[in-house]
Amino acid sequence: MSKLIDIILPADQLEGTSATLSKWLVAIGAMVKEGDPIIELETDKVSMEICAPSDGAISEIIAAEGEEVQVDTVLGRMGEVQDSASSTANTTNTSNINGEPNASATSEQAVAQDEPEDDSARHLVGPAVRRLLAEHSLDINLIDGTGRRGRVTRDDVRGYIANPKPRQQAAPIASTSPSPYASVERIARPLAGKMVPHTKMRKIIANHMVDSLMNTSPHVTSVFEMNMTNIIEHRRWHKKEFAELGVKLTFTTYFLAAMAKAAQLVPQTNARFHDDALEMFDDINIGVGTALGDSGLVVPVVQQVQEMNLFEIAKSLNAQTEKARNGKLKPSDMKNGTITISNHGVSGSLFAAPIIINQPEVAILGIGKLDKRVVVREVAGVDTMVIKPMCYVSLSIDHRALDAHQTNMFLAEFVRVIEAWGE
Repeated sequence: MSKLIDIILPADQLEGTSATLSKWLVAIGAMVKEGDPIIELETDKVSMEICAPSDGAISEIIAAEGEEVQVDTVLGRMGEVQDSASSTANTTNTSNINGEPNASATSEQAVAQDEPEDDSARHLVGPAVRRLLAEHSLDINLIDGTGRRGRVTRDDVRGYIANPKPRQQAAPIASTSPSPYASVERIARPLAGKMVPHTKMRKIIANHMVDSLMNTSPHVTSVFEMNMTNIIEHRRWHKKEFAELGVKLTFTTYFLAAMAKAAQLVPQTNARFHDDALEMFDDINIGVGTALGDSGLVVPVVQQVQEMNLFEIAKSLNAQTEKARNGKLKPSDMKNGTITISNHGVSGSLFAAPIIINQPEVAILGIGKLDKRVVVREVAGVDTMVIKPMCYVSLSIDHRALDAHQTNMFLAEFVRVIEAWGE
């Protein structure tokens, strides 16, 4: 008789919070290997997978899809794979002393018969795979699945990205119009569409945004313009050096470093508002808004930025954003944020206002698209039009905690640090 192993929701992954079991990725009787994803969960901030604790077969499903589950809950059970000797013995000894079929053998045969050989698992798509598909605008139907029962894995998607298959072109439809300019009368018809249910993450984001803007913080946004020349030059000289050490040097790294300097000068921005006091923090823990395509937005936190040099910030930022995009974030990775940055310019946005404050913080920085613009500078005492790499930087604040004076002082220091980098 195989040993049964509990499949549980580990307490250290959720830190006492609850989650919803959104999908079982395997069925009863399915054979899995240790580390295979078998359950998909959603918390209020992340999607995550529970993996098989050992090799074996799924023997029991306890928690149903859509059910709220707590930490250390037994979600199901699986039978551990026996060694080859006992496995052979069990296969050959299928009858008992009276010549009747062995009960365990009969049950194993029934399981094998109940599971159709051609049962496809292509519809079982984990969050990491969904994010890759969304980020690269890929159609999963074009990707061959090498996982169990044809399931598309993250490696399958990455392999397709590296070597995409050409999409077959549909044959052109011959025109039946007498002229390319012939008009076609369109008749109004009922709207056709489909309802796509919100995920738990999307519902939480929606409630959080409405509550922050409408019920909690009176938002005010201030905007400065910033010259990126010096950090572009600094990055050009150092990104190869960082890459050789396995770290990607991004502009966001510089922004986090400048935010720490500005927050040290204006500690009211690195704070939490209470009815009777403003709680200002010693540590500057910066949340980095990270888009997950259609799946939503998460805010992994880079801790104690004020104690780091540029390389350490880049390394920590790389680790957090990589976990976010691969669906590996834990709630502890998004804990204790004190101020947030939204680098919305990476998707082409010049300016956004207000950027909704990530409660219970009191400020959020926005960085617009880097764009070459004509600006007027004094050259040899003469006003001269020159081309500079510029972007807009904004700070949306909780007006209960901050006024224009502190807001503009923060932005002025932030811009000063960026523009004077390396001087």
